[in-house]
Amino acid sequence: MSEIIVGLDIGTTKIAAIVGRRNEHGKIEILGMGRSESLGVMRGMVANIEKTVASIKEAVEEAEAKSGVEIKEVYVGIAGQHIKSMQHRGMITRANNEYEISQSDIDAITEDMYRLAMPPGEEIIHVIPQEFIVDNEQGIKEPVGMAGIRLEANCHIITGLVTAAKNIYKCVEKAGLKTKDLILEPLASAEAVLTDEEKEAGVVLVDIGGGTTDIAIFQDGIIRHTAVIPFGGNVITEDIKEGCSIIRNQAELLKVKFGSALSKQTKENEIVSIPGLRGREPKEISVKNLAHIIQARIEEIIDNVYYEIKNSGYEKKLIAGIVITGGGSQLKNITQLVEYITGMDTRIGYPNEHLGKGLDEVKSPMYATGVGLVIKGLQDAEYSQSKNKHELDVQPVMEGAETKGPIKKGPWYEMFYKSLTDDGGDQTFNG
Repeated sequence: MSEIIVGLDIGTTKIAAIVGRRNEHGKIEILGMGRSESLGVMRGMVANIEKTVASIKEAVEEAEAKSGVEIKEVYVGIAGQHIKSMQHRGMITRANNEYEISQSDIDAITEDMYRLAMPPGEEIIHVIPQEFIVDNEQGIKEPVGMAGIRLEANCHIITGLVTAAKNIYKCVEKAGLKTKDLILEPLASAEAVLTDEEKEAGVVLVDIGGGTTDIAIFQDGIIRHTAVIPFGGNVITEDIKEGCSIIRNQAELLKVKFGSALSKQTKENEIVSIPGLRGREPKEISVKNLAHIIQARIEEIIDNVYYEIKNSGYEKKLIAGIVITGGGSQLKNITQLVEYITGMDTRIGYPNEHLGKGLDEVKSPMYATGVGLVIKGLQDAEYSQSKNKHELDVQPVMEGAETKGPIKKGPWYEMFYKSLTDDGGDQTFNG
């Protein structure tokens, strides 16, 4: 069994804490989940520290109670209108081409990218190497093991506002937790709902949340474009509230229970009766009228998504089409409307691709980001373990001995070192 990881999805409508680990079959086993209403977040960004801290504590306490695990460290998602992405090329010149390119060379390029000059108030959240160039040989995806002097990398860089990230860190800290890493939400959702084949063929992930709609475009197994649209399911609820003159809670219930993204698919004479406030007459609302309100707003969201797809330059290369996830993807007939507007194949993304047996509740699209944060956290932990193991295995032979590079320890080394130290370690070795 792997170590236990906690993903904390700080959303606009809900805060979810998901506790998971990798089981012996390589699948993700969800041990417990806690959720609370998110009261201090607007459009993916923290707007009220105290309310957000209270909601985080509530979700984490519930997750602890259900999983029986004490939560101290969390992987947290970040989203919001301030998120931007760009392409940049980095380069290192290696001292010696006798030794093969290693992961540490790739890490050096990535770390160097974090030092790029950013406009005031912005910081780099992720640097994702996409493809490499070794001594002018282009299109290399895995350069580890190759020989070469000049190593270049085309990187996808994701930036965000420093203040937005600081506010998240502050909320998590005040809730008595430590942020292990900040992860862009569409990248987390993509890990939970997309297959490797889809990423290879070309696919658009659209995560319709409460306050934002997140987009990630993959092609040839590489992330090509990321964007965050500053509205999601909440604006639909607001429109229903205004259009039907009802309170917000009733509007949300109407949307979830009777809402449809296609007005053509609803019956003309279907009516829903809503109780009036404080002894007033009940309100009668036409389901057809409700669908008209929802469709207008969903069309606006899809138009924005389609604009981002065209903007990425990959519109003609997305064989796998669109995968919709997030709470907003649960609206009836949404796939038909997306296919009609974009002309691209569309499916709903459920985060059960990597999940083993466990809580069925988390297999809903609304938990795609939370499950994705757990997967990202596990990948991070596994990478750190392999890196530490590699660093232990690769050491100079003896302190003070001149070596022309790292020499791997083998059984011969241990025997040799043991023979030196058997007699109290006072002997010297003169080659």
